[in-house]
Amino acid sequence: MAAVRYDLPEPDAFTRPYWEAAARGRLLIRRCAACRRAHHYPREFCPHCWSEEVTWVEASGRALLYTWSTVHRNDLPPFGERTPYVAAVVDLAEGPRMMTQVVECAAADLRAGLPLRVTFVEGKPVFRPEARADHGTYAP
Repeated sequence: MAAVRYDLPEPDAFTRPYWEAAARGRLLIRRCAACRRAHHYPREFCPHCWSEEVTWVEASGRALLYTWSTVHRNDLPPFGERTPYVAAVVDLAEGPRMMTQVVECAAADLRAGLPLRVTFVEGKPVFRPEARADHGTYAP
């Protein structure tokens, strides 16, 4: 019997566009046509103004590190074999906050406000430090 994997998404009809885009290396978020604000996680209505006029839009993939925690123990398969890893919350350039993972970064280099860029691991969006040449400024 195969072990249950807790790291695989279970797309439904609503979230399928998000996961299909991620499998192709694109990060989608939802944007409201009524108030123009973006949000994440995907919902069928705007959490800011309650409008149902929301659509999928491609995010820039840029973010700033908001907070993080290094996970040293996780008993759910397959996370135990991946420890330590950095669980994080990032501020996307478009405004929403997103839970994710930071990769390719030494623990000593993590700091609030660290510029990050999306990358994809097994069809899931994670973030890595942005290359120096890519740095720009924006208000999350």
